[in-house]
Amino acid sequence: MTELAERVDNAADFPPTLPGLLARNAARYGDRIGLREKDLGIWQEVSWKEYYAHVGRFCLGIRRLGLKRGDRLAILGDNCPEWIYADLAAQAAGAIAVGVYPTNPANQVAYVVGHSDAVMVVAKDQEQTDKILDVRDQLPKLTKIIVVDMKGLRKYRDPMIVPFSEVEELGGKELERNPAAFEELVSATRSDDVALMVYTSGTTGPPKGAMLTHGNIMTLCRSFERVVPTSESDQVVSYLPLCHVAERIMSVFLALYAGYTVNFAESVATVQESLYEISPTLFVGVPRIWEKMYAAIMINMKDASRFKRWMFKLWIGLGRRTLERRLQGNGKRLSDRLLFYLGYLCVYRQILDKLGLLRTRLAMSGAAPISPEVLKFYRVIGLPIAQVYGQTEVTGVSHYQPGEDMNIGSVGHPFAEVDFRLAEDGEIMLRGPSVFAGYYKDDEATKRTVRDGWLYTGDVGELDEQGYLYITDRKKDILITSGGKNIAPSEIENRLKFSPYINEAIVVGDGRPFLTALIQIEYDTVGKWAMDRGIAFTTFKSLAGTREVFELIEKEVAEANRDFAKVETIKKFTLLDKELDHDDDEVTATMKVRRSTIEKKFKDLIEAMYRK
Repeated sequence: MTELAERVDNAADFPPTLPGLLARNAARYGDRIGLREKDLGIWQEVSWKEYYAHVGRFCLGIRRLGLKRGDRLAILGDNCPEWIYADLAAQAAGAIAVGVYPTNPANQVAYVVGHSDAVMVVAKDQEQTDKILDVRDQLPKLTKIIVVDMKGLRKYRDPMIVPFSEVEELGGKELERNPAAFEELVSATRSDDVALMVYTSGTTGPPKGAMLTHGNIMTLCRSFERVVPTSESDQVVSYLPLCHVAERIMSVFLALYAGYTVNFAESVATVQESLYEISPTLFVGVPRIWEKMYAAIMINMKDASRFKRWMFKLWIGLGRRTLERRLQGNGKRLSDRLLFYLGYLCVYRQILDKLGLLRTRLAMSGAAPISPEVLKFYRVIGLPIAQVYGQTEVTGVSHYQPGEDMNIGSVGHPFAEVDFRLAEDGEIMLRGPSVFAGYYKDDEATKRTVRDGWLYTGDVGELDEQGYLYITDRKKDILITSGGKNIAPSEIENRLKFSPYINEAIVVGDGRPFLTALIQIEYDTVGKWAMDRGIAFTTFKSLAGTREVFELIEKEVAEANRDFAKVETIKKFTLLDKELDHDDDEVTATMKVRRSTIEKKFKDLIEAMYRK
């Protein structure tokens, strides 16, 4: 057990709120690095003492601008230190922080900012500011737009726009008048205060604002530290949207709780470069991230020399056979360890180094089911991926399974502070102090979700004889064929997406005689495959429309079908001629497919598969 894990129940060591943790870290760690950001190719470091000072000045500044206790402050933009400064400053002021996805179009930004009744918005740059200005007439409660990067905005003559730096200056002047002003605000924050609202990017209906208290968050941190060893020396790269609860856990909650360093990439496009430079010790990815990394490895190997391809095939094959033997219940032999170390020296180490995950000792996957085949590949190369399960309404995580565990595909057991059970229909139910405070302005939805203290997750699960939980699907996504067979589409979809040539798969078959699928190709890998064979194309549509690409995907579907019973196989499929888009409401901001939208939008394609 780590020193940190031994201290988790020491209330004096762990203040009950996130601003309180920041104050503790500033006093304890002082000049140690809390945040690091790459700017113009150079890593800029922010000590814990400076981190605290930034948050303090900005907190007092927004109060001077009129933010009151209980108000909402929205934050719109890519990850950066200022995002977190604004988040914690709002909380210290007794207000509620509301994250908005930077990829949201203006109408969706208007919905979240308007529904949350935000009185101020922190916008990263001109692009995000323009979105707010475009919908300002729909936001009568909005008083200020605080802009982090004023590039391109110097000529804007709008009294609502205030530079982030000027707000900090306002707060600095307040500190000169009353040096204890920020400390007093931090001390006034309470465990039962709502700290933030996370708008769930639901696959049906408009997003709902889930309210999380400081008590919810501290419960999650304590639970995590009992099973996940983190330390002050750890490093993470912040790259998933901070408005998503998964990134908030890694870059804010646990970072403050454990005191480790958070690193911000220069841009979304340079995340891979930042991973290589930082080589984080902790890394969390949604399944699509792990799948894309796997696809890139497989495609790059096709361009490698004959010797490298042979070595890759040899050592991945040997590793797979060893893993499969162990999954069947055979213990780890000395020869297995020797074989792994040889494979690590010859192949595995180079792969991890290229991914930027060579130093990663804790890798996690969450937010959606992931293919067991993908998990097995990473296990073989020495990067066991822990699976976590939960949802925003339970502060992000309720179940955890260590990556080294032999029950691949399971999400493990619940945290100690979470009560768990399955309803008669298999729906997962959760109860405990990490369950959220409810949906903002939606008592009916809250009552439907939390009944008699139990959170009804909408997910369907199964338990094995050892008590390991397996997520089978979303309750509303279960397909029932015309023959009466219940089928969970996610398992089939994940198997299809294991192919490096398939980006997305949507299995259809509810009330139908057999299963079909809408498939979106992986443009980069299929494009490279086509160029290597001299197949002409100009756009995504033209590539997806070629006979050769259809035949390629046909082989991949046939390969996937071998893993399923006859009734679960894909009988027909159609290639989509466009990439599914968040702006078109086809996927959520976290790239989850909006199944109902897809089935309505591509109804003609679906019907055609059943007419042929």
